[in-house]
Amino acid sequence: MRILIDIGHPAHVHYFKHFAWEMQKKGHTIFFTCREKEFEKYLLNYYGFEFKSFGKKYKSLTGKILGLIKFDIKEFFTGLKFKPDIFLSAGSIYAAHASWLLGKTHITLEDTFNFEQIKLYLPFTDVVLTGDYEHPLKSRKVIQYAGYQELAYLHPKIFQPDKNILKELGVSENEKYVILRFVAWNASHDIGLKGISVENKIKAVKEFEMFLKVFISSEITLPKELEKYKIPISPHKMHEAIAYASLLFSESSTMASEAAVLGVPSIFIDKKGRYYTKEEQYKYNLVFNFSETLDEQLQAINQGIDLIKNNNVNEIWQLKRQKMLADKIDVTAFLVWFVENYPESFRIMKQNPHYQYNFK
Repeated sequence: MRILIDIGHPAHVHYFKHFAWEMQKKGHTIFFTCREKEFEKYLLNYYGFEFKSFGKKYKSLTGKILGLIKFDIKEFFTGLKFKPDIFLSAGSIYAAHASWLLGKTHITLEDTFNFEQIKLYLPFTDVVLTGDYEHPLKSRKVIQYAGYQELAYLHPKIFQPDKNILKELGVSENEKYVILRFVAWNASHDIGLKGISVENKIKAVKEFEMFLKVFISSEITLPKELEKYKIPISPHKMHEAIAYASLLFSESSTMASEAAVLGVPSIFIDKKGRYYTKEEQYKYNLVFNFSETLDEQLQAINQGIDLIKNNNVNEIWQLKRQKMLADKIDVTAFLVWFVENYPESFRIMKQNPHYQYNFK
């Protein structure tokens, strides 16, 4: 089988890397396409995947419209040359359009539920794989599985953090630290959002620094007074760093969920929120969701301080994580089975959704 995987965000490389390795072991051929947002090319190169970059993403609305045409054409011609049996993505409009034009199957993962994007890919997509939490996407094409996309690379069966990361961070084994994650707010699902104010970013750092070491991961250039806190590790080691953190304070829903599935307290600040981080809060008490109003930004900082001051928080969160993992499946194992056995796998999941628990 020949599979073309389209990448639209650095996290997508992680979603599909274990799937790709497993499929390659089985003799299937994998090829990636991507646009450049932050670390896509770095990660694809680091993990040794064959890929083609279509260039930088556009930030303006006009640029995004131009990009839709440009990247559609590039994806089509790449598919024409590679001749995939299946296109795979995480909400890629370009993979959907190219697969339809080439008469091939498109299977997508979905967890942001940005309907401006969904309307552009759903008519051309065969299957949409989503978590089994409540969400607004209702379609015969939807298959729900018991998991989060982050479990495709952070499930304990495939990820065990390496404590050598502490040496790279310059912290001792018993020293606490917090990671703050700031985003650029230029994705299509970020329109109208602006995140944490500069003043409250600085306030959060100063408040947290009174209790533990502070590191910042940021998509954007940091204010001068925060530059010294930039986390000093390679991008592919971020999950190791999160695993040993005492807290993640984040504008990124993906990173908030990564912390949650690793059993690390996380605070997510975003006006819209995400359906999966809400489940991680209300069902498993792993995440705290706040909107981006100035009042809630301050509440989020205070919540962070409360968590930092709790000396038993890591043990408590690991117990919560075990409860969550008991309900969820190994997402990569499920995805390998689903793609390898498509379309029979689609029929099986429609008739017997519990079949997925063979992949615990």
